[in-house]
Amino acid sequence: MYPGSGTPEPHEHPVPASPGREFTDRLSAKASSRYYTPYPTFDWPPALPGDEYWFTPDLLSVHGTEYADELSDKQLCALSRWESVNFHSLNVHRIRDLLIEVTRRVHTPGFEVPSEFFHHWVGEENEHMWLFATFCQKYGGRIYPDDRLRPPSAGLDPALEDFLVFARILVSERIVDHYTARLAADTRLHPAIRQLSRIHHRDGSRHVAFGARLVRLLWERLAEAGLGEDGRRAAGRCLSEYLRAAMASFYHPAAYRDAGLAAGSDLRKRLLDHPARRAAHAQVLHETTDFLNRIGVPVTV
Repeated sequence: MYPGSGTPEPHEHPVPASPGREFTDRLSAKASSRYYTPYPTFDWPPALPGDEYWFTPDLLSVHGTEYADELSDKQLCALSRWESVNFHSLNVHRIRDLLIEVTRRVHTPGFEVPSEFFHHWVGEENEHMWLFATFCQKYGGRIYPDDRLRPPSAGLDPALEDFLVFARILVSERIVDHYTARLAADTRLHPAIRQLSRIHHRDGSRHVAFGARLVRLLWERLAEAGLGEDGRRAAGRCLSEYLRAAMASFYHPAAYRDAGLAAGSDLRKRLLDHPARRAAHAQVLHETTDFLNRIGVPVTV
């Protein structure tokens, strides 16, 4: 059933609005024409220099604070190494969640049109996950564990759950794209790091465009179905919490310990409470929060 063809029965899975066949066909064609598989071709150097930055300095979790001023260049390079490993570890976990949620919806009622692009999305993200995981294992010797709290979904209306799933995916895609765009352009970083970031940024721009269209239409569908003010505010609170948790995940106590910085958990708390870091989060998130507030989802960070 497509939008406008009737009201779902009480126990029928709600049918989301379609992002449009012309739009999804255009993105699918672009994905096909630019298809690149990294498995046999990505150039993995034997090692990365330990005395160079692995992460853009002003993206480090200490940037703009007095704690950064207290660290030597050698210590900042060490921190950049482990925050790079943390960033790529987060992407492994993020993509795993994305793959589970998107594949659950491929070729299900209401997702007939976007399913064609879902196949490209899943394929590209699976390759990204392999790249990120290989980077962590080859150069960090580990993938940091996933300490994020999972948002509850049991008991949610299926239409609201669909919206929140794709809104969270869009949030994470936008955040990662902000970082990978910066990493890809930073000539201080090793070419392998820049290449990995370029691959994700190239594909991520399509994923963000598709996700924004789908999230807007899913939200409109909820409004048409009679989502009240309480439901609107509840969705806003849920996504606001997710935005804050997503940014907090960049502050990993294990990364501080591996970089040789004492009291990782205490440092994390002090940094998360720091005004400069809160301002940095707002800068990273402003396009996302502007978009969500513009379509009527009340979010704050």
